Amino acid sequence: MDKDEALVRAAQAGDLEAFNELVLAYQNQVYGLAFRMLGDQDAAADVTQETFLSAYEHLVHYRTGSLRAWLLRIAMNLCLDQIRRARSRRVSPLEILLTRPDSPELHRLEGEETDPERQIERLELAEEIQRALMTLPAEQRLAVVLCDIEGLGYQEAAMAAGVTLGTLKSRLSRARSRLRDYFLDRRELLPGLFRLIEKGNGPNGEGTARTPGA
Repeated sequence: MDKDEALVRAAQAGDLEAFNELVLAYQNQVYGLAFRMLGDQDAAADVTQETFLSAYEHLVHYRTGSLRAWLLRIAMNLCLDQIRRARSRRVSPLEILLTRPDSPELHRLEGEETDPERQIERLELAEEIQRALMTLPAEQRLAVVLCDIEGLGYQEAAMAAGVTLGTLKSRLSRARSRLRDYFLDRRELLPGLFRLIEKGNGPNGEGTARTPGA
């Protein structure tokens, strides 16, 4: 029995401390998914809270498998509900670097002085990446967030998204193609120190838009 499974069993038996350990272990990834899907920090925080409330309420029904995928699927459904309710709402610009919240790169940048011009470039790049993500249909955006930003394997990402492996790969391929075109059209506007478009490194040879630290 691995640590997650042991904590789940303890939480199912009423151990709140065990559930709190699960929250601490996965809250950054849940928030990261919600933030990149919604583009708004407050909305992402709300989804994160709702995700764990829902997880606690339904924990009795959880049996086995990838706990991370199960939690991210709850978060995904909550995000899609918000997107459906607020399609016309203006999305706020990204205010922090588009890296995983628990990324060492993010903590390095927060913890040391850097060249102000580089900081500005990184923020401008992060804003452009978030704008690019928001141009994608929600299902394609989710595929990119799960695989290219959160770093889930294809099988676990498919489980989190609630789709077949083939469907996930198809959505990811289309999303990467759209992101490649988006950034190629704006290449002269992007900071020169980043290579966002990596040609030929995705499934079927398509290009992949990567984020700093992703």
